[in-house]
Amino acid sequence: MRFFERLKAAASAEWRVYTEHPFTNGMADGLLAEAAFRHYLVQDYLFLIEFARAYALAVYKAPKLADMREAAAGLSAILDVEMNLHVKLCAGWGLSPHDLERAPPAIEMLAYTRYVLDTGMRGDLLALQVALAPCVIGYAEIAARLATRPEAHAETNPYRGWIAEYAGAPYQAVAAKARAHLERLAESYSTPAREAELIAIFKEATQLEIEFWEMGRRASQRGE
Repeated sequence: MRFFERLKAAASAEWRVYTEHPFTNGMADGLLAEAAFRHYLVQDYLFLIEFARAYALAVYKAPKLADMREAAAGLSAILDVEMNLHVKLCAGWGLSPHDLERAPPAIEMLAYTRYVLDTGMRGDLLALQVALAPCVIGYAEIAARLATRPEAHAETNPYRGWIAEYAGAPYQAVAAKARAHLERLAESYSTPAREAELIAIFKEATQLEIEFWEMGRRASQRGE
Protein backbone atom coordinates (compact mmCIF):
# COMPACT_ATOMS: atom_id res chain seq x y z
CA MET A 1 0.00 0.00 0.00
CA ARG A 2 1.37 3.42 -0.96
CA PHE A 3 2.04 6.06 1.68
CA PHE A 4 -1.04 8.20 1.03
CA GLU A 5 -3.29 5.14 1.04
CA ARG A 6 -1.82 4.15 4.41
CA LEU A 7 -2.60 7.62 5.75
CA LYS A 8 -6.19 7.35 4.53
CA ALA A 9 -6.60 3.85 5.93
CA ALA A 10 -5.34 4.93 9.34
CA ALA A 11 -7.66 7.95 9.31
CA SER A 12 -10.54 6.17 7.57
CA ALA A 13 -13.25 7.45 9.94
CA GLU A 14 -12.11 11.08 9.68
CA TRP A 15 -11.54 10.84 5.94
CA ARG A 16 -15.03 9.47 5.32
CA VAL A 17 -16.68 12.23 7.37
CA TYR A 18 -14.60 14.85 5.53
CA THR A 19 -15.05 13.62 1.97
CA GLU A 20 -18.72 12.64 2.39
CA HIS A 21 -19.75 15.57 4.58
CA PRO A 22 -23.34 16.88 4.23
CA PHE A 23 -21.89 20.23 3.11
CA THR A 24 -20.38 18.59 0.03
CA ASN A 25 -23.47 16.49 -0.65
CA GLY A 26 -25.52 19.67 -0.45
CA MET A 27 -23.42 21.13 -3.25
CA ALA A 28 -24.00 18.04 -5.39
CA ASP A 29 -27.77 18.13 -5.05
CA GLY A 30 -28.00 21.94 -5.03
CA LEU A 31 -29.73 22.03 -1.64
CA LEU A 32 -26.92 23.55 0.41
CA ALA A 33 -28.02 26.78 2.09
CA GLU A 34 -26.65 29.68 0.05
CA ALA A 35 -25.62 31.55 3.21
CA ALA A 36 -23.43 28.60 4.18
CA PHE A 37 -21.73 28.57 0.79
CA ARG A 38 -21.19 32.34 0.72
CA HIS A 39 -19.54 32.21 4.15
CA TYR A 40 -17.38 29.31 2.99
CA LEU A 41 -16.32 31.21 -0.17
CA VAL A 42 -15.13 34.21 1.82
CA GLN A 43 -13.21 32.10 4.33
CA ASP A 44 -11.73 29.94 1.59
CA TYR A 45 -10.27 33.06 -0.02
CA LEU A 46 -8.57 33.96 3.27
CA PHE A 47 -7.53 30.34 3.60
CA LEU A 48 -5.79 30.43 0.20
CA ILE A 49 -3.71 33.40 1.32
CA GLU A 50 -2.48 31.43 4.33
CA PHE A 51 -1.91 28.31 2.26
CA ALA A 52 0.28 30.38 -0.05
CA ARG A 53 2.40 31.15 3.03
CA ALA A 54 2.61 27.43 3.73
CA TYR A 55 3.95 26.78 0.22
CA ALA A 56 6.45 29.60 0.69
CA LEU A 57 7.54 27.84 3.87
CA ALA A 58 7.82 24.61 1.87
CA VAL A 59 10.36 26.32 -0.41
CA TYR A 60 12.44 27.15 2.66
CA LYS A 61 12.06 23.66 4.13
CA ALA A 62 12.89 21.88 0.87
CA PRO A 63 16.13 19.88 1.18
CA LYS A 64 16.65 19.62 -2.58
CA LEU A 65 16.38 22.00 -5.50
CA ALA A 66 13.75 19.78 -7.14
CA ASP A 67 11.63 20.03 -3.98
CA MET A 68 12.06 23.81 -3.98
CA ARG A 69 10.75 23.93 -7.54
CA GLU A 70 7.77 21.75 -6.60
CA ALA A 71 6.90 24.08 -3.73
CA ALA A 72 7.43 27.20 -5.85
CA ALA A 73 5.10 25.78 -8.50
CA GLY A 74 2.46 25.18 -5.82
CA LEU A 75 2.86 28.73 -4.56
CA SER A 76 2.48 30.10 -8.09
CA ALA A 77 -0.59 27.93 -8.70
CA ILE A 78 -2.29 29.44 -5.65
CA LEU A 79 -1.32 33.07 -6.21
CA ASP A 80 -1.57 33.21 -9.99
CA VAL A 81 -4.29 30.68 -10.82
CA GLU A 82 -6.44 29.41 -7.97
CA MET A 83 -6.98 32.78 -6.28
CA ASN A 84 -8.00 34.36 -9.59
CA LEU A 85 -10.45 31.54 -10.22
CA HIS A 86 -11.79 31.95 -6.72
CA VAL A 87 -12.33 35.69 -7.22
CA LYS A 88 -14.27 34.94 -10.42
CA LEU A 89 -16.37 32.35 -8.62
CA CYS A 90 -17.07 34.80 -5.80
CA ALA A 91 -18.07 37.50 -8.29
CA GLY A 92 -20.85 35.22 -9.44
CA TRP A 93 -22.15 35.32 -5.87
CA GLY A 94 -21.93 39.11 -5.64
CA LEU A 95 -18.71 39.13 -3.63
CA SER A 96 -16.07 41.62 -4.73
CA PRO A 97 -12.33 41.41 -4.00
CA HIS A 98 -12.89 44.21 -1.49
CA ASP A 99 -15.55 42.13 0.29
CA LEU A 100 -13.16 39.21 0.48
CA GLU A 101 -10.16 41.16 1.73
CA ARG A 102 -11.98 43.05 4.46
CA ALA A 103 -13.78 40.00 5.86
CA PRO A 104 -12.80 38.97 9.40
CA PRO A 105 -11.18 35.53 9.56
CA ALA A 106 -13.26 32.78 11.14
CA ILE A 107 -11.85 30.86 14.09
CA GLU A 108 -12.05 27.63 12.07
CA MET A 109 -9.98 29.12 9.25
CA LEU A 110 -7.40 30.47 11.67
CA ALA A 111 -7.16 27.17 13.56
CA TYR A 112 -6.61 25.16 10.40
CA THR A 113 -4.07 27.41 8.72
CA ARG A 114 -2.15 28.05 11.95
CA TYR A 115 -1.97 24.29 12.49
CA VAL A 116 -0.51 23.73 9.02
CA LEU A 117 2.04 26.53 9.40
CA ASP A 118 3.01 25.39 12.90
CA THR A 119 3.45 21.82 11.66
CA GLY A 120 5.74 23.09 8.92
CA MET A 121 7.73 25.29 11.27
CA ARG A 122 8.29 22.48 13.78
CA GLY A 123 8.81 19.65 11.31
CA ASP A 124 10.37 18.94 7.96
CA LEU A 125 8.99 19.19 4.43
CA LEU A 126 7.32 15.78 4.64
CA ALA A 127 5.38 16.75 7.78
CA LEU A 128 4.25 19.96 6.10
CA GLN A 129 3.13 18.15 2.96
CA VAL A 130 1.18 15.63 5.06
CA ALA A 131 -0.62 18.56 6.72
CA LEU A 132 -1.40 20.06 3.30
CA ALA A 133 -2.58 16.77 1.76
CA PRO A 134 -6.17 16.64 3.05
CA CYS A 135 -6.92 19.93 1.31
CA VAL A 136 -4.92 19.59 -1.88
CA ILE A 137 -5.67 15.93 -2.57
CA GLY A 138 -8.96 15.71 -0.70
CA TYR A 139 -10.69 18.40 -2.78
CA ALA A 140 -9.89 16.47 -5.94
CA GLU A 141 -11.37 13.29 -4.47
CA ILE A 142 -14.47 15.08 -3.20
CA ALA A 143 -15.17 16.87 -6.47
CA ALA A 144 -14.61 13.72 -8.54
CA ARG A 145 -17.19 11.93 -6.38
CA LEU A 146 -19.70 14.78 -6.61
CA ALA A 147 -19.25 15.02 -10.38
CA THR A 148 -20.61 11.49 -10.79
CA ARG A 149 -24.01 12.63 -9.52
CA PRO A 150 -26.31 13.83 -12.34
CA GLU A 151 -27.82 16.67 -10.30
CA ALA A 152 -24.34 18.16 -9.82
CA HIS A 153 -24.40 19.39 -13.43
CA ALA A 154 -27.98 20.65 -13.57
CA GLU A 155 -28.37 24.22 -14.82
CA THR A 156 -30.40 24.93 -11.70
CA ASN A 157 -27.58 23.83 -9.38
CA PRO A 158 -25.82 27.01 -8.13
CA TYR A 159 -22.77 24.99 -7.05
CA ARG A 160 -22.00 23.32 -10.36
CA GLY A 161 -19.18 25.81 -11.03
CA TRP A 162 -17.33 24.82 -7.85
CA ILE A 163 -17.72 21.13 -8.65
CA ALA A 164 -16.58 21.62 -12.25
CA GLU A 165 -13.51 23.59 -11.15
CA TYR A 166 -12.21 20.94 -8.75
CA ALA A 167 -13.37 17.93 -10.78
CA GLY A 168 -11.84 19.36 -13.96
CA ALA A 169 -8.63 18.07 -15.49
CA PRO A 170 -6.42 21.04 -14.44
CA TYR A 171 -7.11 20.69 -10.73
CA GLN A 172 -7.10 16.90 -10.85
CA ALA A 173 -3.61 17.14 -12.37
CA VAL A 174 -2.48 19.47 -9.57
CA ALA A 175 -3.71 16.98 -6.97
CA ALA A 176 -2.09 14.04 -8.75
CA LYS A 177 1.21 15.91 -8.87
CA ALA A 178 0.98 16.75 -5.17
CA ARG A 179 0.26 13.13 -4.35
CA ALA A 180 3.22 11.91 -6.42
CA HIS A 181 5.49 14.43 -4.66
CA LEU A 182 4.22 13.25 -1.28
CA GLU A 183 5.04 9.65 -2.21
CA ARG A 184 8.58 10.62 -3.22
CA LEU A 185 9.13 12.49 0.04
CA ALA A 186 7.81 9.54 2.03
CA GLU A 187 10.20 7.18 0.27
CA SER A 188 13.11 9.39 1.30
CA TYR A 189 12.15 10.62 4.77
CA SER A 190 9.48 8.36 6.29
CA THR A 191 10.34 5.42 8.52
CA PRO A 192 8.10 2.84 10.25
CA ALA A 193 8.90 4.47 13.58
CA ARG A 194 7.93 7.91 12.29
CA GLU A 195 4.73 6.92 10.50
CA ALA A 196 2.58 7.16 13.65
CA GLU A 197 3.57 10.83 13.96
CA LEU A 198 2.68 11.50 10.33
CA ILE A 199 -0.64 9.69 10.67
CA ALA A 200 -1.47 11.90 13.67
CA ILE A 201 -0.76 15.02 11.59
CA PHE A 202 -2.94 13.72 8.77
CA LYS A 203 -5.81 12.92 11.14
CA GLU A 204 -5.63 16.34 12.79
CA ALA A 205 -5.55 18.19 9.47
CA THR A 206 -8.48 16.12 8.20
CA GLN A 207 -10.46 16.92 11.34
CA LEU A 208 -9.77 20.61 10.76
CA GLU A 209 -11.12 20.20 7.21
CA ILE A 210 -14.30 18.77 8.72
CA GLU A 211 -14.53 21.84 10.95
CA PHE A 212 -14.18 24.03 7.86
CA TRP A 213 -17.31 22.42 6.37
CA GLU A 214 -19.09 22.71 9.72
CA MET A 215 -18.17 26.41 9.84
CA GLY A 216 -20.45 27.15 6.88
CA ARG A 217 -23.37 25.30 8.46
CA ARG A 218 -22.98 27.16 11.73
CA ALA A 219 -22.71 30.54 9.98
CA SER A 220 -25.92 29.79 8.09
CA GLN A 221 -27.73 28.96 11.33
CA ARG A 222 -26.55 32.26 12.81
CA GLY A 223 -27.85 34.10 9.75
CA GLU A 224 -24.44 35.42 8.63
